[in-house]
Amino acid sequence: MKSTPLGYAFTFLAFSVFAIQDGISKHLGGSYSPVQVAMVRYWAFVAFAVFLAMRSTGGLSAAVNTKRPFLQVLRGLILFSQILISIVAFNTAGLAQSQAIFAAGPIFVALLSMPILGEKVGWRRWTAIFFGLIGVVVMLSPSGDGFNVYIILPLICAVLGAVYGIATRLVSRDDAPSTSFFYLAIVGFLGANMLGPFFWVPFSASDWLWMGGLCCTGIIGHFSLIRAYENLDAVIVQPISYWQLVIGAVIAVSVFGEVLRWNTVVGALIVVGAGLFTVWREWVVSRRVRRAEEEARV
Repeated sequence: MKSTPLGYAFTFLAFSVFAIQDGISKHLGGSYSPVQVAMVRYWAFVAFAVFLAMRSTGGLSAAVNTKRPFLQVLRGLILFSQILISIVAFNTAGLAQSQAIFAAGPIFVALLSMPILGEKVGWRRWTAIFFGLIGVVVMLSPSGDGFNVYIILPLICAVLGAVYGIATRLVSRDDAPSTSFFYLAIVGFLGANMLGPFFWVPFSASDWLWMGGLCCTGIIGHFSLIRAYENLDAVIVQPISYWQLVIGAVIAVSVFGEVLRWNTVVGALIVVGAGLFTVWREWVVSRRVRRAEEEARV
């Protein structure tokens, strides 16, 4: 099982940046079409991807050459769809509630990682993931305000995110990060620019600045996630995604004035604790394996 300090660093960086990105998306999505926001974001995304590919070993031609074309295109389409749906969800279901539902993603990843990736999940980590899901249920417990039909949107995003994570892990076995990054950008770029002109409304000067911030967070976050999956197994990366829930909740309350009820706070503590335990348990197991290997060599 792969596990490196660099992998953990990239993982925490990715999900911290994603939380900030979600806050910016909510702000822009309140005034502009999600398609328009995504289109401008992909302008910068594809420019950086081409620049990265040109500087990588073999240049642009090597980045275009993929051993997993279907999976690369699938990843691009999934991410594009997820961006559009999530922007709508942030402004209908709420940023904090959407982040809470996104936290169900690791459950789907754990189920898919065994048959698709051939990874093994021990009972302790299964228990941690189970309690993480309980924490999500606590956060989503009825509050007396009635059922919000829009919660189906972040749930769809959670499923799409799990499939995206599995696909990213698979392509990282055969393709370089520059290749994965290139296809992630170019597929979404083509899709966004086919639809974007039909939804265009001029940005204000201040919102162009926010769009610049959104472009930067998108580039940093997704490249960090690609590197994270190169160094860690999917069942380790996904529990750390609970960190995004914490940062997202802080942004939702402090910036957008959303209200966190007691059940949201308790649920957040449960899922973060479960995620941290999973990381700690993996570290204990890997250390034990390394020690056994060292003793065997002696």
